Amino acid sequence: MSQKTPSDTAKADQDKGGANNADTGVLPADGVTLWQVFLIFLRLGLTSFGGPVAHISYFREEFVHRRRWLSDSRYADLVALCQFAPGPASSQVGMGIGMALGGVRGSLMAWLGFTMPSAIVLAVLGITFVHFDLAAIDNVIRGLKLVAVGVVAHALVGMARNLCPDVPRATIAVVSAGVMIVSDTVLAQFGVIIGGMIAGFILLRTVTEPERYDAPTSHSTKGAVFALGLFFVLLAGLPIVAHFDHSGLFAVIDGFYRSGALVFGGGHVVLPLLEAAVVDPGWVNQEAFLAGYGATQAVPGPIFTFAAYLGAVLHAGEGSGTWLISSVTALITLIAIFLPAWLLVIGILPFWDRVRHVQSMRAGLLGVNAAVVGLLAAVLYDPIWTGAIHNAVDIVCVAVAFAILQWRVMPVWALVGLGALLGYVVGLI
Repeated sequence: MSQKTPSDTAKADQDKGGANNADTGVLPADGVTLWQVFLIFLRLGLTSFGGPVAHISYFREEFVHRRRWLSDSRYADLVALCQFAPGPASSQVGMGIGMALGGVRGSLMAWLGFTMPSAIVLAVLGITFVHFDLAAIDNVIRGLKLVAVGVVAHALVGMARNLCPDVPRATIAVVSAGVMIVSDTVLAQFGVIIGGMIAGFILLRTVTEPERYDAPTSHSTKGAVFALGLFFVLLAGLPIVAHFDHSGLFAVIDGFYRSGALVFGGGHVVLPLLEAAVVDPGWVNQEAFLAGYGATQAVPGPIFTFAAYLGAVLHAGEGSGTWLISSVTALITLIAIFLPAWLLVIGILPFWDRVRHVQSMRAGLLGVNAAVVGLLAAVLYDPIWTGAIHNAVDIVCVAVAFAILQWRVMPVWALVGLGALLGYVVGLI
């Protein structure tokens, strides 16, 4: 009698409809192409409004709930890792998914697809130096925010059901959420994740889970060490090169690389670093900086694409023929701010994958997963809920969005489009 391989088991589950894949952790992702990875993340890059936590929820809906290419446990492990590491958390989660499905090239395809739409829009705004009037599309943004609340709530309920099925893990999630609501700081975030791991070691040693299989990948330990080494070499070496470079190019690269490498929490936390990098030296004035930040709120995708705008606006107004220079500078600053995040994903993920399969570590990671649920619950409350919900009508809209996702009436991208359209119609009325 032949023994079934993980791939055979995954295929059989997929033929049955994949109903249990997200619970067992079996991943029917064999044969996923780089082109598929790129197209999926491109669609997410075009429709993922709402900030980093909303992006994480969109990813879960796509890869855990809809396609069942990752288990909730594997996904939560990845989210926890990216919360630990500096850089844009949601983009790193996307890179990690791409790496799980297609190795290093998959991580590049995921980043390119997810980042390209908003980066192009913001670079064009920087090149033309358009001051975006957010008041003109205020109701559209409001509709998108309400959809984002529904998406995050739906993802949170699904993750809580799978990752907090017992009293100890539910308790860890509730305590973590309470800590983050009381003290919403990067230090508290670290404390919550480490505390979840310690609680897992103590409370969850007897908890057993089904054997989990991962998507086929080729994670090179030598490549990981090289990536980590390059991360630190650039962090230490770019300031030295910038000191001797009179063109100013490496000073720009150093400013954006350092912003991407030293920020914890991602998203809006990077703004003070970017302001210090471009406004304080006089490269970009305060008015242009704030205009670009406002425009960044109106586009989907990661907030770090703000770097494309800043790179383009460095040469705005210098006369005709500078659009090419602005385009190149926008590309350089965009790569510079995301490069440290990519190097960290490549450098840490292979070791993380090895550690997470050690039996003695599973209890701690189960606690970390529960803590991540609490962390997301806290962010759902503030700033997502508090920033989007203003009256009873908003609550009804969120409930409808949640129900649409729960009963799979339409895909997320269609719901996003519907939210924007309804917001636009309300603005006309």
